Amino acid sequence: MSHVRGKGRMFAALALTTTLALTATACGDDGSGSGGDKGDEGSGKGEIVFWDNNGGVRTDVWKEIIADFEKANPDITVRYEGIPAESVQSKYDTAAQGGGLPDVGGMGTAMLSGFAAQGVVEPLDKRFDASALKDKLNPNMVASVRAAGGGDETLYTIPTSANNGTLWYRTDLFEAAGLEEPATWPKFYEAAEKLTDAKKNKFGYTIRGGEGSIAQALDASYGQSGITSFWDGDKTTVNDPKNVEALEKYVGLFKKTTPSADVNNDFKKMVAQWDSGEIGMLSHNLGSYQDHLKSLEGKFRGIPNPTTADGTRVQVSNPVDGLAVFKSSKNKTAAWKFIEFAVGHESNSKWNESAGAIPANSEAAADSWVQEAEATKLAAEALGSSELKIVQLPYYLPDWNTISKADNEPNFQKVLLGKMSAKDFLDTLAEQLNAAQAEWKERAK
Repeated sequence: MSHVRGKGRMFAALALTTTLALTATACGDDGSGSGGDKGDEGSGKGEIVFWDNNGGVRTDVWKEIIADFEKANPDITVRYEGIPAESVQSKYDTAAQGGGLPDVGGMGTAMLSGFAAQGVVEPLDKRFDASALKDKLNPNMVASVRAAGGGDETLYTIPTSANNGTLWYRTDLFEAAGLEEPATWPKFYEAAEKLTDAKKNKFGYTIRGGEGSIAQALDASYGQSGITSFWDGDKTTVNDPKNVEALEKYVGLFKKTTPSADVNNDFKKMVAQWDSGEIGMLSHNLGSYQDHLKSLEGKFRGIPNPTTADGTRVQVSNPVDGLAVFKSSKNKTAAWKFIEFAVGHESNSKWNESAGAIPANSEAAADSWVQEAEATKLAAEALGSSELKIVQLPYYLPDWNTISKADNEPNFQKVLLGKMSAKDFLDTLAEQLNAAQAEWKERAK
């Protein structure tokens, strides 16, 4: 998408999608992926294409689920394509504009509204209402994906899992230093400083400066400031002075108690660095549990993000992952069968156990492994606590993904490097968000 502000961005994207769809039709293309193609219900047999939106990381477990599905449905073949998480947005963008979308694909709430606005994802309400899944999915996760679709409560994905911000810490390093677990922000900062010995390449924390940095930075800001709403009327609270002060303190850790390489680290590099080095703490989510288990078994714990000194826990919302059927699919019946199977008890439990995430299927969430996986258990308890305050990020804004990634990840790196102040960074982010909110409200009239 273009980075032009205001209505121009969304209208330009929609115009481009429409133009490409019309061009494909005029040229005799079968439209197997253009946003304008309505697709077909199909026979419920034959081949369907599935895109995994975390390819490479979750490939093995998806191949197991696909093998189980094909055994149960011998007249359907699933062609798997794993798309790395860092490139899935651009992959979907290109396919939505030029053709080639799959029949079914993984999609988190962070990118859902943009594709719903382009008309490339199939509404799933009628299928869901008639399905055995209807009464077996976590109602909060269903509500989250409905809200993320663009404001009309249409169900465009079936939720598979929820993640949660997790502070992973090295229990062996904490014990050796005589530190308590970093359950509060004051204890977190104390540990970050005490565990650092840069000359020996030991650091108290690793900060995310590369791809995916904005949500983590906002989590740290709101978590410390205690502000519980993303909006105050039609204006965002992101640049509230309390958030500015909190972000200043957080980015002040860079190169002081963190490695300098963090400025470019996405989650894969950050996780690998933590698993193989002597770094005290890592902020990520439940998805890296298996990586830590392989490298650091018995030497780490994962706890919910820190509270303020008085025990208040505020965190930003985490994307709910889900599965979408694309309008261009020529076999929506088979695509839906695959979703029903994948979000069923056995498959959903298998996938989430592999990821260490919280299952959407309530029967899967009751399985014994959830109680045995401490980090997942604690995350589920935190999410279910009435004391937790969640700041809902505006996933419903079509511009959200562009604003929170392409537009501002480079700016956050400037903040880390001292080339931009935390205040200027948050003021810029706020200006863009306020404009996107105003545009969205105008379109909703």
